[in-house]
Amino acid sequence: MKDVILGLVGVGRIGVMHATNIAALNEVLKQQGIKVGLRLTDVAEDHARGVAAGLGAEFLPSVEALIASGVDGLVIATGTGTHPELIRAGVDAGIPVFCEKPVAMNVADALPVLDYIRSNNGVVQIGHQRRFDAGYLEARRAYQAGELGWIHSLRAVTCDMTPPPVEFLATSGGLFRDCSVHDFDILRWLTGREIVEVYAKGSNNGDPAIGEVGDVDTALALVTFDDGTVGTVSATRYNGAGHDVRLEIQGSRGSLMVGLDDKTAMGSAEAGIAFPAGDPHTSFAERFHQAYRSEMEAFVELILGRRENPCTPEDAVAASRVADAAQESLAKGVPVKVALATASAG
Repeated sequence: MKDVILGLVGVGRIGVMHATNIAALNEVLKQQGIKVGLRLTDVAEDHARGVAAGLGAEFLPSVEALIASGVDGLVIATGTGTHPELIRAGVDAGIPVFCEKPVAMNVADALPVLDYIRSNNGVVQIGHQRRFDAGYLEARRAYQAGELGWIHSLRAVTCDMTPPPVEFLATSGGLFRDCSVHDFDILRWLTGREIVEVYAKGSNNGDPAIGEVGDVDTALALVTFDDGTVGTVSATRYNGAGHDVRLEIQGSRGSLMVGLDDKTAMGSAEAGIAFPAGDPHTSFAERFHQAYRSEMEAFVELILGRRENPCTPEDAVAASRVADAAQESLAKGVPVKVALATASAG
């Protein structure tokens, strides 16, 4: 039996989810002769000790102590502002790193991190979990197999049922960076093409406090790809029908919809149509429950050298470039070209 010990930093909402998923990995990986252990830390010590006790994990008092304990991989689930220093700490320790998106608050802050990873031969996987969702995987397969023909339109939708706390939104970087960046990533990943221009609009008709911290509660971006294909990316914090994440892909030969199932958060206005029959999802964690588990399983496989990196820091920063352009367009009210990749001077 091969032992793999993961060290988790941060046990807020998403950190607890990752911790729970790591603890559940043994049921999946024991058939492959892999046993996964978990050690964790957080500045909220009492809370972290309680999480550790509930999962049979070990609590350590600091990031330094966690890394020094001999973990095989570092999982970062802290606030975005701490990502660069924690990524560097994992790279310095010579262990693979999994970090929730994004690499940093913006592309300018991320570029020196990319340089550091490259110059130190670091292995860093970024958490864009939709790459592991069954629907997105099937859509990508169908497109690459030629079953859809050439794509003429893409429509990506991400709708929260209710907004997160305003305190979170005040430091999230904006709706496009926090939410739609997942759509920007999946559009690049699925099509294999770059988004070169964004034109964004937004509104605030919900809690005025969201506007007061400089964000919008609803936004739409028209994106143009490097081959001239166009698409839309929309997001909202107030989708009372449920948590709704979909991607509509229309091609010259066929069309597919990711996220169209019995839990789709909408109804039909047509007579006699009962679809969808199930209860809608209420959160991103529920909608992508299996994708998050598969993502962490992939990280273990990456640590063991059994697979290539499924989402590199360069991938993540490319999506963040589009998000930055969308935020700029939203602020200026004009189309914005997406910045080309350049090396950092730092």
